[in-house]
Amino acid sequence: MPARIAALALVVPDYDQAIAFYVGTLGFRLTEDIDQGRKRWVTVEPPGGGPRLVLARADTAQQAQAIGNQAGGRVFLFLQTDDFARDHAAMLAAGVTFEEAPRHEVYGSVAVWCDPFGNRWDLLGPPVSTTA
Repeated sequence: MPARIAALALVVPDYDQAIAFYVGTLGFRLTEDIDQGRKRWVTVEPPGGGPRLVLARADTAQQAQAIGNQAGGRVFLFLQTDDFARDHAAMLAAGVTFEEAPRHEVYGSVAVWCDPFGNRWDLLGPPVSTTA
């Protein structure tokens, strides 16, 4: 059976705050928002598709401690774009906080940024061509 990663859980402090950032600021698509009584099933998807994020509200003190630190301080998620300069500029204009200036690696253009909850992301673009 072919398998794929369909979604990743992202622990957040509040559903609506997370929706406002991912949908309102970054332009993700709200794919599901289902009230389950005590909690909601909320998923968002980047504009270009790919695995969805399940926005999972922290319900316990232990879960709240994981907000922004699900990867132990490392970059946790990678947002890939076909136009790094365009999306970097749009994210800056929308108020996204970048930890560094863009840099060009063998695998592509990259800059680390943080969501409002402390999760570290890479914005990744295609490699810069060095041929004339």
